[in-house]
Amino acid sequence: MNYFKQTILLLFVFSTQVSIAQNSNYDKLGMQAMMKGDYKGAVGQLEKADTKSPNNAVVLKMLGYSYFQCGDFENSIATYSRLIALKPSDNSAYYYRGKARQNIANDPKESLNQMRENFYLSAIRDFTKGIELNGEEDTQLLQNRALAYKDYAIYKSYKIKKSAEKAAVVALFKNSITDFEKVLVVQPLRKDIISLIDYVKAQISSLK
Repeated sequence: MNYFKQTILLLFVFSTQVSIAQNSNYDKLGMQAMMKGDYKGAVGQLEKADTKSPNNAVVLKMLGYSYFQCGDFENSIATYSRLIALKPSDNSAYYYRGKARQNIANDPKESLNQMRENFYLSAIRDFTKGIELNGEEDTQLLQNRALAYKDYAIYKSYKIKKSAEKAAVVALFKNSITDFEKVLVVQPLRKDIISLIDYVKAQISSLK
């Protein structure tokens, strides 16, 4: 599943449900900016639409996605959290919120931030929820959860002091491999996934 295509398609479908009069056309202008790839411009219009109609799921979906594309991951997380509160079964919201959290956790600027671990764990929970909603045939969610497990394990591996901590890191790496292998069941010719599995196995071997 391509979540970018899914998001754009849903925006077209749902845009007809938005009250243009209520949002003074800001939502329409925001969507037009998105379709042109002008996500910064989209944010400007959609923030105005959100002010006019703060509980509009369609506006929140567009705004969260536009924040994400602008690299404003904190605002993207906050917006998708509001969307999830309104539509808890929206699996794409969990996907993008998880990606935003993962991006923050992997940002070098977060290297000394004690919240980094929480971002990894929250990302994994988001991908897991998305998989629960959409099924384990969703390779995009599986792949991203596998990457989150891998990145979190690498982060944890730098802090190993006890054998129990080492075992926990190995377990995370094995969770990553399990998800990557599930991707291969659906897409067996993915050489990139095969290479990632080999990389994770090498990381496990390096801990012995």
